[in-house]
Amino acid sequence: MKTVVITGSARGFGFAMLKEFKENDFNVVICDINEEFLSKAQEELEKINTRGKVLAVKADITQEEDIERVINFTIENTKKIDIWINNAGVNQPNEKIWELDKKTIDRLIDIDLKGTILCSNKIIPIFLKQNSGALYNVEGHGSNDATITGLSLYGTAKRGVTYFTEALAHEVGEINSNICIGKIAPGIMITNFIHTSLGDEKHIELDDKTKKVYNILGDYPETIAKFIVKKIINNKKNNVKFTWLTNRRAAWRFMSSAFSKRNFFKQ
Repeated sequence: MKTVVITGSARGFGFAMLKEFKENDFNVVICDINEEFLSKAQEELEKINTRGKVLAVKADITQEEDIERVINFTIENTKKIDIWINNAGVNQPNEKIWELDKKTIDRLIDIDLKGTILCSNKIIPIFLKQNSGALYNVEGHGSNDATITGLSLYGTAKRGVTYFTEALAHEVGEINSNICIGKIAPGIMITNFIHTSLGDEKHIELDDKTKKVYNILGDYPETIAKFIVKKIINNKKNNVKFTWLTNRRAAWRFMSSAFSKRNFFKQ
C-alpha cells in the first residue's frame, strides 16, 4: 500500500487531495501547524472506509527538525513514503511591496519558498535510498510571471518555486530515473486562503473586480483535486506539470460567463 504526505493539508486543497488519495487506498499523512484543524481533518479522513491508514503530524515546515520528524514518523508507521506534495503556503496581505514590514516578508518567503526547498532537501535523500518516490510542488500566482498589485511578494515566492522545481527535476533526473519531480498548477481555488493572509492573521477584503474574475475562473478544491490526484497516481515521468486552469479552459470560462452566472460569494 502506497503512502502520501502533503504539507499544509488540514484543510483546503491539501485536504481535498488527501481525500482523493484515501479513496484510492493510500496511507495518507496530514501535515499541518494548526492542531485544531489537524484533528478535524484526521476525523474526517478516517470516515472514508478504505484500507489506508490516516496519520496526523503537527509540523512547521520552516523548521528542519519538524520536517525530519514527519519523515521519520511516517516511515515508522508505513515503512515507506511514495509521494510527497509541498502544498503549505500563506497568502500576502493586500499591500504593495514597500508597505510590507520585514516580519511579513520573512514569514511569507520562509513558508512559501524556503519551506518548499527545505522539505525537498530532506525528502529527496529518502527517495534516493528507496530508489523510488515522487515529489510535487504546488505553483501559484507568479509562477507564470503574471503580476497583480498586492500579490507581488507571494508571486515572487511562487516564481521561485517554479524554477526550483525545474532545477530539482534536472538534478534528480541526472542520477536516478526512478524518481519523479513535478509541478501542480491548480489555478484559482475558492478556499479560505483567498480571504486571509499569513495563515489567518489578517482578513483580505476582495473588491468586486477580483470577485468577478474568481467567479469566472475559480473552482472548489475538491473539483481540482480529483483531476490532479488522478494525474499523480498514473504518472511515471520526471519534470511534469499538471495544470487545471489551462488557457483553453480559461478562454471557455470567459466566453460562457454571461450564461453560467457562477457566484462563490453569495451572502
